Amino acid sequence: MLTAQKSAADIQTPANQQLVTTLAIDIGGSGIKVILLDSEGTPIGERARLKTPSPATPDAVMDTISKLIAGQPSFDRVSVGFPGVVRNGITYTAVNLDKAWVGYPLAERLTQQLNCPVKVANDADIQGFGAISGKGVELVITLGTGFGSALFVDGHLVPNLEMAHHRFRKNESYEEQLGRATLEKIGKEKWNRRLQKALNSLEHLFNYDRLYIGGGEAKNITLKLPSNTTIVPNVLGLLGGIGLWGE
Repeated sequence: MLTAQKSAADIQTPANQQLVTTLAIDIGGSGIKVILLDSEGTPIGERARLKTPSPATPDAVMDTISKLIAGQPSFDRVSVGFPGVVRNGITYTAVNLDKAWVGYPLAERLTQQLNCPVKVANDADIQGFGAISGKGVELVITLGTGFGSALFVDGHLVPNLEMAHHRFRKNESYEEQLGRATLEKIGKEKWNRRLQKALNSLEHLFNYDRLYIGGGEAKNITLKLPSNTTIVPNVLGLLGGIGLWGE
């Protein structure tokens, strides 16, 4: 594990904000990724990735992050995308990781261990920060190990939106109907039909101006999408980390 060298109260960032660098971390159900960003959110160097440990306990994930960080230049602050509900830096759900994450003070632990400010948000929220235009009602969904969601109004995040485990159809949730395990079980054609029904439902529910679809399984979409819907690259789950510092 990483070890702290000073207390959180001692942490400072450079006075010149144009020189601030941000380490973006994306904790996923199948992989953990990191990339270094400059003050404008532009990548510095290449993305690094390691497989998510199994079981994905906090200690195991923190060890994986430590290995990834060892290959990165120095940084001033950290943004973390986490696959679950996050409030005030504490993780409250982690269906695709380990139950030990429930109530885990992730931001505090990383702040102590990395000696720099840390902000943590739901991974779909961060993907959204990287995708949105900042105008009108914009919905983001991510299709990966599970199902993620984020809602923005005029560029501002609506906090704590978690649709993954909301009932969708046949008494099953969006995640149960559209997660990676289901895709592998029922095949791409049937999965796309289910996705179409989900998109129809979400459009009537949110009346959004734009919909963005990300996540590792977005590549399997074959249905014709409406003009106000965009498939976005998965790397936005890292690049959007700069948006946490503008909120």
